Amino acid sequence: MKKRNLGLTAAVGSYLLWGLLPVYWKQLSAVSAYEILSHRIIWSFFFMLMILSFMGRMVSFWEECKHLWADKSRGALLALASFLITANWCIFIWAVTNRHVVDTSVGYYMNPLVSVLLGVVCFHERLSKMKWFSIAVAAAGIGVMTWELGRFPLIAVGLASTFALYGAVKKKLNLDAFYSITLETFFVLPFALAYVLSLGNDGMGHFTVDDLRTAVFLIGAGAVTATPLVLFSIGANDLPLNVLGFCQYISPSITLLLGIFLFGEPFTRAQVSAFSFIWSALAVFTIADWRERKFLEKRGMSAL
Repeated sequence: MKKRNLGLTAAVGSYLLWGLLPVYWKQLSAVSAYEILSHRIIWSFFFMLMILSFMGRMVSFWEECKHLWADKSRGALLALASFLITANWCIFIWAVTNRHVVDTSVGYYMNPLVSVLLGVVCFHERLSKMKWFSIAVAAAGIGVMTWELGRFPLIAVGLASTFALYGAVKKKLNLDAFYSITLETFFVLPFALAYVLSLGNDGMGHFTVDDLRTAVFLIGAGAVTATPLVLFSIGANDLPLNVLGFCQYISPSITLLLGIFLFGEPFTRAQVSAFSFIWSALAVFTIADWRERKFLEKRGMSAL
């Protein structure tokens, strides 16, 4: 019970931090999304190295690096994971700094359903009729949103698809969470460093002594990125999937409230329609999943 409580605290903490991240990125609204992304990659990598060193896991980390170097297929999966999480970070930061926080909430509400669909496609998982219905309802929501906006909701779909694909690739990769995020940032580190240095040489960078506040926030991007990931990995190890799955709705709920009430973004009819469909889909999916788990538990008990 003590371990479960620790896992629950860690999981809730990770989703609370993810939900509050827009507040942090808003402090860097004068900085371009690409410069923020580059610093996020750089400082996340060094922050993760510090964590691994503090945990005494550097030796095993280097051993894992050797294994990945020898296994080209897993190395390719790691490179793909790095690209997907970088794209996800870029979309999210751009959306927040350009007053599209509510759209990011739509995307992360969609994410579980997209992940389930990828499970069918990539891992041949089977879905009940109710779960298929929930996915169809969510797709209808996106269709209605596209119709009413007159354009495809790229931010929401981009966030949901990149993070869901990232999760699917990570599942195939089967790599320790601490090692994975360190290596994912390492893959794109040269590009991030080159971009930051080029901005500095052109006098366009914001990482300067003259603007110490901005520089501190850019360095802090590493900690605010890695900390929820570390907490999430603890929660994932100590909690059953149904509890962890329920916790994931904390983040987009906070983001939605921030977008409307703190940042004053409009909550349009198109977004209300999309949320209505997606929330309905999640309700149907949650009920279906709960019924399936209860059925499996009864079968397991009867087998005993």
